[in-house]
Amino acid sequence: MSIYSLWGALEIGLIFGLVALGVLISFRILRFPDLTVDGSFPLGGAVAATLISMGSDPFLATLVATCAGALAGMVTGWLNVKLKIMDLLASILMMIALYSINLRIMGRPNVPLITESTVFTVLQPEAVPDYVARPLILLALVIVVKLLLDWYFATRNGLSMRATGSNPRMARAQGVATGSMILVGMALSNALCAMAGALFAQSQGGSDISMGIGTIVIGLAAVIVGESIMPSRRLVVVTLAVIVGAVLYRFFIALALNADFIGLKAQDLNLVTAVLVTVALVIPLMRQRMRSNNKKRA
Repeated sequence: MSIYSLWGALEIGLIFGLVALGVLISFRILRFPDLTVDGSFPLGGAVAATLISMGSDPFLATLVATCAGALAGMVTGWLNVKLKIMDLLASILMMIALYSINLRIMGRPNVPLITESTVFTVLQPEAVPDYVARPLILLALVIVVKLLLDWYFATRNGLSMRATGSNPRMARAQGVATGSMILVGMALSNALCAMAGALFAQSQGGSDISMGIGTIVIGLAAVIVGESIMPSRRLVVVTLAVIVGAVLYRFFIALALNADFIGLKAQDLNLVTAVLVTVALVIPLMRQRMRSNNKKRA
């Protein structure tokens, strides 16, 4: 595998590290099976690409895209909390609606950004090659987001959100507005996914209506791989683990698709994903069996 493939895998892995953090909030912290991600990721790309193509500042476009994702997540939470629609169904409804909304925003199936200014072209130092600068910029951003999340979940509101996901009945007994916590958590989760979509569109040179297909699977795979490699109950470690999981996932994908002796091609991506997730799920079970066998022998 070439050095360009390695840097490219790191770049995409860091972008999906933001998705993994968003999925961590919805699936692990709130226990909310959220499929809105498949719509909010391309929503971020659609909003950012459309604004940039119209001459807007790329940083402002990314911020607006992040806010659009937060709004989409809040609507999903509202369908569940206020209208009492089942969480999974509410997210499916929002995901379906976002497909049409994204087409409306772009006005066509894709919006190219090849000749436009992006956050990467603005921040890239002249002496650093493009394929090196982009991963470094993304690494700095992901670290900042991780530290902000660690700080937030250590505050009173963050602890209330964690309590809402762990035991909503007990949280309500302690005076926590669980409905509001779900709304905030879903908004935060999909804001991160939309931010990732905006950065992905700027990184890949455009936004496409189909760029969100399978995003939730990639996010879950990153969470599962990260938790299998770095098991911990401390949230500070867990947030780091899911980022590492996203990067390793992309490295495994790139290695599998670039290994000529394996014979895999681009159409085998979903197969490789399924195998990686299966292995990540089996590893914890194997560890438990080994520990139990060692205890029996002792």
